[in-house]
Amino acid sequence: MAWYEIAIGIFLIIASVAIVVIVLIQEGNERGLSGAIAGGAAQDTFFDKNKGNSMKGRLKRLTTIVSIAFFIVVLVAFIVLLFI
Repeated sequence: MAWYEIAIGIFLIIASVAIVVIVLIQEGNERGLSGAIAGGAAQDTFFDKNKGNSMKGRLKRLTTIVSIAFFIVVLVAFIVLLFI
């Protein structure tokens, strides 16, 4: 087993555990199914405009970043292991 296979495997294990932990830390959607069906009128409040600065916004952004990194590394691993 080459060093890059081990490095890719370790990164994928760490990233998958991180995705699970980050998703479990996040709170659920308050509106639930009724808000999704009815459309849920968006209120322009101070807190809605600054969601990205809150802990909820940071966790959402971190989830997106880790998920994209995980996906890219899986694609790279597939290509590397397919052609080497």
